[in-house]
Amino acid sequence: MTTVFISHPECLRHDMGSIHPESPQRLAAISDRLIAAGLDVYLAHLDAPYATDEQLRRIHPERYLAYLRESAPVEGIVHLDPDTAMSAGTWNAARRAAGAGILGVDMVMRGEANHAFCAVRPPGHHAERARAMGFCFFNNIALAAAHAMAVWGVERVAIVDFDVHHGNGTEQIFSGDRRVLMVGSFQHPFYPYCGTDHPATNMCNVPLKAGTRGEGFRAAAETVWLPRLREFAPELILVSAGFDAHCEDDMASLGLVDADYAWVAQQVRDVARASAGGRVVSLLEGGYALSALGRSVAVYIKTLEDL
Repeated sequence: MTTVFISHPECLRHDMGSIHPESPQRLAAISDRLIAAGLDVYLAHLDAPYATDEQLRRIHPERYLAYLRESAPVEGIVHLDPDTAMSAGTWNAARRAAGAGILGVDMVMRGEANHAFCAVRPPGHHAERARAMGFCFFNNIALAAAHAMAVWGVERVAIVDFDVHHGNGTEQIFSGDRRVLMVGSFQHPFYPYCGTDHPATNMCNVPLKAGTRGEGFRAAAETVWLPRLREFAPELILVSAGFDAHCEDDMASLGLVDADYAWVAQQVRDVARASAGGRVVSLLEGGYALSALGRSVAVYIKTLEDL
């Protein structure tokens, strides 16, 4: 089987301003690196569909969907908070980003692929049920998980989040839901300044101090969240794949390198093969140093697919 690579040109039309780090160039950097690394020919490219209102309402209430529709400008940029803004292309881009994860779940559950990588923007893991924040509008990973449970009857979904920022929105949505195990690590104290105060038992949050390098990241994963992941024996693994903990990324202060993303891909791949039929769907979150982002995504996909 192959890896499906899901994206859409409309994801490029989301614009939060020329100096905003969450820029359309991120997707171009990924595509360019996959071609340069010779990986592009091994991927099945699919266009992300729009998430339907029915699918979005599995997580987000109608009043929130109406708020986003009404906030979307015809031209220019409208800020929903100091970090998060909508342009004329944002509404459609966000629906494509949400739809990508849903399509990825369908592909792996139908057995048409083992892995799906969704190169989409805007990202999603900071979006709460009724609040846009942290560059995010819809919680793409939560919508994918909800789809897997509602449509495919998946009873144990694991969410792995290795972004440098904690996925507070995903935690808010699934806190206490025994069907979902969320594991991951993030820099702390750091935006969004949560994830450490008495999390629910299905949340395995591992804060890392600023300056932590790959050895510390791997040790935290091996001793804390990988054992929980194996014990949970997920039927499907979803990954909030943020690459902003890279040492070249000045968004934060962790020190991961390309090889660390290959290592985490190997761990996820091995757990998926043991209990989930190899099924992994990864959705792009952070990663703002363009060269590091492209290289890290390439090595992550290459390792998942044993190329």
